[in-house]
Amino acid sequence: MISPVYDAPLLLAEGEEKVLVAADLHLGLEHELHLCGISIPSQTEKILHRLLGYIDRIKPERLVLLGDIKHNVPRTSWQEKKEIPRFLSRLAARVTVDVVPGNHDSDLADMAPPGVQVRPSTGFVQDGVGYFHGHTWPDEKILRAGLLVAGHLHPAVSLPDPLTRPVSRPIWIRSRLLPEKTLHHYGLEAENEIIIIPAFNFLCGGLPINLPVEDMRGPLLSLMDWEGARLFLLDGTELGSLAGIKATQCGQEAKPARAGKKMDDG
Repeated sequence: MISPVYDAPLLLAEGEEKVLVAADLHLGLEHELHLCGISIPSQTEKILHRLLGYIDRIKPERLVLLGDIKHNVPRTSWQEKKEIPRFLSRLAARVTVDVVPGNHDSDLADMAPPGVQVRPSTGFVQDGVGYFHGHTWPDEKILRAGLLVAGHLHPAVSLPDPLTRPVSRPIWIRSRLLPEKTLHHYGLEAENEIIIIPAFNFLCGGLPINLPVEDMRGPLLSLMDWEGARLFLLDGTELGSLAGIKATQCGQEAKPARAGKKMDDG
């Protein structure tokens, strides 16, 4: 059973184990902002307490962090070297922790304390679910899993506001792989369902997928059926298909989403 955690960018997978999944923490983002002239205090402790609060409430047996735990690349900032080992240690004291490295996670394996398992960047399978970050081609075994879960894109939707400029909101994405694309790259026709998780760190911003996308951000955009993708706000409410949202924004007729539809309704 797979379901979003209500009003949070977290996924709960319940099989042989109860697994809580988060993606794109980007700890140390404040260091980059500081270099750009924007000074805000470290958010690492706040992010830790927020995540521990969900762990205490949900009581998972395993926590999967789907990449980009740290932010700065190619170098690792002094802030990350100081804060990330303690951050991971605090989590590992409560729950088994698996990390799938993302494209920002250089040096992460050297910072990971005992009790934190760093998986291959191509992903791993747990209870029939294939977990990977999304910046690189996943291992073929991921495609053979019953369900795929990834992060990396920081998915969002741009919503019009009649009084001001459009606002961007983080979203969940549920779609399927395109078998002709997986056949071309892997020699394997796969049309498994895939879920894209919103970024856990709200400072990251998002990629509004209903607007033109210039940055492909890895293979995910080419592997998935984007026009048929279903979009959900953090409270689980369905916005409709991406194709329908684009058609509505263009002033064309589009089939409206069913009122009250939730992401975990299937």
